[in-house]
Amino acid sequence: MDFRKEYAGLLEEIAGEAEEMAMGYFRSNDLRTEKKLDGSVVTAADRGIEEMARKKVAASGLALEVLGEEMETAAGGERGPGKRARLIIDPVDGTEEFSRGIPTFGTLLGIEREGEIVAAMVSAPALRERWSAYKGMGAYRGERRLSVSKTERLSEAMIFTAGTGPGNDAGRRAQMRKVQDAARRSRSMGGFWQHMLVAEGIVDAAMDIKGKPWDYAPSLLIVEEAGGRATSITGERSIYGGSFLCANGKLHEEILGFFR
Repeated sequence: MDFRKEYAGLLEEIAGEAEEMAMGYFRSNDLRTEKKLDGSVVTAADRGIEEMARKKVAASGLALEVLGEEMETAAGGERGPGKRARLIIDPVDGTEEFSRGIPTFGTLLGIEREGEIVAAMVSAPALRERWSAYKGMGAYRGERRLSVSKTERLSEAMIFTAGTGPGNDAGRRAQMRKVQDAARRSRSMGGFWQHMLVAEGIVDAAMDIKGKPWDYAPSLLIVEEAGGRATSITGERSIYGGSFLCANGKLHEEILGFFR
């Protein structure tokens, strides 16, 4: 099936309007933040972009449900893999950065069918970048096809990490620090951008020890279509594992070994 033909129009339409909405708030004196039930930050941009996306899905004529961060968090939970096809959306990934005027935020979009992500798009308007992938058709930043790095050993690798703060599991943080110590270089970045850098071959691996499915939906497909591998930190190929590790493929098993 040509998933690009089926879903590209919808994803591009949502991404385009999300970019305009987000940049209208970015570094604006009118931006206000609130705390959600889970303690994370939310803004009018988060809510507005998700509402817009839901309306566009409803008007598209496509047989899609929607799994979105804001509605799911407000309801106090999240659903697992869906039986029906659906759009999974994080309207503003990196809301904390967004609210502070840091440009590494984006809208994350993934189409899930029968438990598989088949179409993905990540839009980062402040970085003026957009990444996409459709199952079996490669991964792209704009028009440039992406390929992961060829680094073969962790001792030679540059890795990015997230989840280093005290609100995360201490045991997992200790394991992650061991990975960082074993790497040639490491940086704490977080968010979608570290995973896009793996897909581009700029960074060799990136890991996040705590997250939700909407944080990872597009990244899994984009990294895989660029020739890499993406799993939870326990090795499950899923966006529902509560964590995420992506690497160029050559390093993946070596890094997983630190979490066993």
